[in-house]
Amino acid sequence: MASASSLQKAPVHDLPTPEPESPALTRSRQPYRFSTLCATVDSPDADHKDQHGSSSVPIYQTATFKGVAGQYDYSRSGNPTRSHLGMDSDLYLTEHHIAKISSASHAFAVSSGMAALDVITRLLKPGCEVIAGDDLYGGTNRLLTYLRTHMGVTVHHVDTTKADSVIPYLNPGKTAMVLLESPTNPLLKIVDIARISSLVKEKCEDAVVVVDNTMMSPYLQRPLEHGADIVYDSATKYLSGHHDLMAGVITCNRDDLAKEIAFMINAVGNALTPFDSFLLLRGTKTLAIRMDRQQSIAMLVAQMMSKLGFVTHYPGLPNHPSKEIHDRISDGYGAVLSFETGDKELSERIVAATRLWGISVSFGCVNSLISMPCVMSHASIDPAIRAARGLPEDLIRLCVGIEDPADLLDDLRHAFIEAGAITFAANDYIRIPNPISRAVEKLALGEARTARPQQHREWFVSAPGKVILFGEHAVVHGVTAVAASVDLRCYGLTSPRYDNKISVHFADISDYKQEWDVDELPWDAVVPVPKGQDHPDTLDQRVVDAIKSKALPAEAEMPPKAHAAAVAFLYLYMMMTSSGDRPSFHFVCRSTLPIGAGLGSSASFSVCIATALLILQGRIELPTVPPPTREPTDDDPGHVHLSHGGRRAIPPDIAEETNRWAFISEKVLHGNPSGVDNSVAVFGGALAYVRPGFGKRSGMDQIQGFKSLRFLLIDSKVPRDTKALVAGVARKKVMEPEPVGRLLDAIQTISNEARRALADPEVPRNVLLRGLSALIDENHVHLTKLGVSHPSLEVIRAKTAGAPYRLSTKLTGAGGGGCAVTLVPDDFPEDKLESLIASLKAADFQVYVTSVGGSGLGILSPYDEILVDEDDNSPPLSPPATPDPNGHQDGLVLQPSVRHRFESVSSAELSQWASGRGKWLYV
Repeated sequence: MASASSLQKAPVHDLPTPEPESPALTRSRQPYRFSTLCATVDSPDADHKDQHGSSSVPIYQTATFKGVAGQYDYSRSGNPTRSHLGMDSDLYLTEHHIAKISSASHAFAVSSGMAALDVITRLLKPGCEVIAGDDLYGGTNRLLTYLRTHMGVTVHHVDTTKADSVIPYLNPGKTAMVLLESPTNPLLKIVDIARISSLVKEKCEDAVVVVDNTMMSPYLQRPLEHGADIVYDSATKYLSGHHDLMAGVITCNRDDLAKEIAFMINAVGNALTPFDSFLLLRGTKTLAIRMDRQQSIAMLVAQMMSKLGFVTHYPGLPNHPSKEIHDRISDGYGAVLSFETGDKELSERIVAATRLWGISVSFGCVNSLISMPCVMSHASIDPAIRAARGLPEDLIRLCVGIEDPADLLDDLRHAFIEAGAITFAANDYIRIPNPISRAVEKLALGEARTARPQQHREWFVSAPGKVILFGEHAVVHGVTAVAASVDLRCYGLTSPRYDNKISVHFADISDYKQEWDVDELPWDAVVPVPKGQDHPDTLDQRVVDAIKSKALPAEAEMPPKAHAAAVAFLYLYMMMTSSGDRPSFHFVCRSTLPIGAGLGSSASFSVCIATALLILQGRIELPTVPPPTREPTDDDPGHVHLSHGGRRAIPPDIAEETNRWAFISEKVLHGNPSGVDNSVAVFGGALAYVRPGFGKRSGMDQIQGFKSLRFLLIDSKVPRDTKALVAGVARKKVMEPEPVGRLLDAIQTISNEARRALADPEVPRNVLLRGLSALIDENHVHLTKLGVSHPSLEVIRAKTAGAPYRLSTKLTGAGGGGCAVTLVPDDFPEDKLESLIASLKAADFQVYVTSVGGSGLGILSPYDEILVDEDDNSPPLSPPATPDPNGHQDGLVLQPSVRHRFESVSSAELSQWASGRGKWLYV
């Protein structure tokens, strides 16, 4: 019988690389792989061994420990079960389980992921600065906002997917922390942790780089290996894997940081309980096998989403823009993905229709989950900030579990079908019809290749510009804007073509011209909006991307603004084409408005293209001509036709439909428009507008009784970036919520005052003008404090306010350049006005004398022929193939055209010339 000493095992050595136990082995053992490390929870410290040799770590469910000067005294400070997880006391420097699998020297277990971040941010002091990403978990945003508001910490949100974006904010001696997520939640953007860590250490060596690694877990990504100082995970997610506990873990390699973190956990008492420590230890044993299955299924789901045509965010897809970076710093792609449907209501229907996918704000569980971040996990972020950061309201996030992949995919397909997102055809699930030849498509639809009557004539449309009298920028944040139309207009003319092509001529945008073969446009990307239905709230980004990549040259190769205008035109054209017919025509656009000056030139352009396309696509029908006046007879009382000079001839339903599509065009042009500009361009007059999404009555109200006012519109000729200015105010609101909130409240008060005064017919005219002048000055001061003025605008204000003029001026539109508006009283002397205009022109400003509050959308009456100048010679762009000598082709009469004169008439004569083409119908 063997002796006891011979049965005793060889000494246990430190994991993960034990020395050989037998002298017969000639080489050292290989390091254990990750899954082995996960399953092996034995402690190398003999003091932590269970005296009974249990194969599972015991639960020391006690608050206190007996004795003096022992290893443990109070579970808040240390507990043997928790010690197996990670180093949770400043008395021990032993590498335990979480540290082992995280490439860390120290690990700490606390009560939640947010508790982990709270402990980490307690390293900050008042006056220091933090750089954080702009696509963060909603809870992280909440905590950073609290620190900024109450603790005197400055937070800079930047696009960390571009590593160099942190450089301008690295402030030696001030920057204390850089907070990163990769992939980000929920857009799955990738951050180059290694590159940013290097940049931070190079410029701010005392700054701490912190990474939220929850989306990846230590199995797929270990940021400490790439230069991070501290890493934290919500262990509620993948580390536990079963959603049966709340936990967070912190890991680091620096002893000084570990001592501070250990002190803080002991001081605030948020260490993980013994029982939850046991559950977390148990969960980590299966981390590797769970993640392998979950991410393999996630790849199948992502591939199906992408194949169906949804914009899909998943770093494992070959078209992910940062796949190369992710592959360099990670060992897999994770089990979270997100996708866009292009329609918030459609997304809500999809989420509601799933059965296996549970609706939940969390992820990382063995069960698959589905959510809409903007409605759930990120709902606490201001809608304007979400929009500025590019977070789509229709976004759906999928968190893949370990169910059978066939069941998960089938559940999604059934949810898509039930929600109306896809159909089943040709033995496949499809979101869009397979592209086939145009001729076959027409035969399949039983259509003759003939144009609608609307396509055989020219259509002449126009829309006014606008001034926002009060509420610029604040309108994006829920404040009422007061706006009015101006008598400077944009004009659009469509002329028929018969060669299956469409073409544009943007005369005021570098005289840009382009044409396309209709059948070669990227129709395979389009799910058109059926006639009678509204476009979804969000753009179909797949269509936008297809237009940019397949139908247009690169933006840098086109004149400024022409690229965006062409994208908007093609997007509306393709999204409206829901029937078998695709109109072929030429569109010319001209304007008496200065382009890019903040007077709504893009909105009036959007209204013109929307109106023209709605007519050509047969989506709106103009009302018939009212019966004329007739004298009474013995058996007829007669009839009196009251002429309104074309005013109110376009009914509200047409105006509203046009406005909806014009707003879609504005989204293409600007990303996050307020909706004010296009509403004024359609409805004219003056209106008050409140943007939806701010918990109060929203929409547009016409200001009845508005009396025309005279203004100077002064173009500074300084270009401005509307998107950047809007985003800048949103950032300022995040960084300084209370001061900006007071400014927004003050602007709301101004809008309320102006709205009441403009709508009250009892207010004397001189009192109204004095009051508006004071409100204009007050509003401009607040806008200046928001940071959206410009030196050129202040020069204009100084000139108009100085002797002998004493007029009130404010910026209008986005500011940052662009236009200023100056109120001109009724009794202001003409000689002084001419002197002021001369002074402004001498300073190289462009000046327009205009009235505000006039008509909105205009359509030249289709019931009379367009009046053509005798010397106008506008041959058809593409006449029918074989017209007869009388100008007929298959019964078609070629109409005279005004295209040539419209393209060549001077800007100064354009308005008068257009008015002379016939009778105009207005909203």
